[in-house]
Amino acid sequence: QVRMVESGGGLVQAGGSLRLSCKASGLTVGRVAMGWFRQSSGKLREGLSCVDWRGDTDYADSVQGRFTLSRDYSKDTVYLQLNNLKPEDTAMYYCAAGEEFASCSASSTVSMRYSGQGTQVTVAS
Repeated sequence: QVRMVESGGGLVQAGGSLRLSCKASGLTVGRVAMGWFRQSSGKLREGLSCVDWRGDTDYADSVQGRFTLSRDYSKDTVYLQLNNLKPEDTAMYYCAAGEEFASCSASSTVSMRYSGQGTQVTVAS
């Protein structure tokens, strides 16, 4: 059974940073496409970033240069480093995982097969 647990969210001032973590179980991090999406109140899901099994990454234009996705195979964990946060980044952030040996894009994360319960990020102006 696949389980994904996000952590690391919180309240931060504009311009600040956070690092989100996603601990996965029931799958092999190095084999599947994994990424992050977010959803704020009243809005559609927004795909943020994805890394496929080869290590190729993709970012949404809205976060390119500010957010960085990474993986730690030994811990079955993926991370999303959030820098230079803006009030419009306020949302619930979700980790997602897709199929083994599949390619992915930032936008594809919103419909991936597995996702967690999310972690809230709030950016104060």
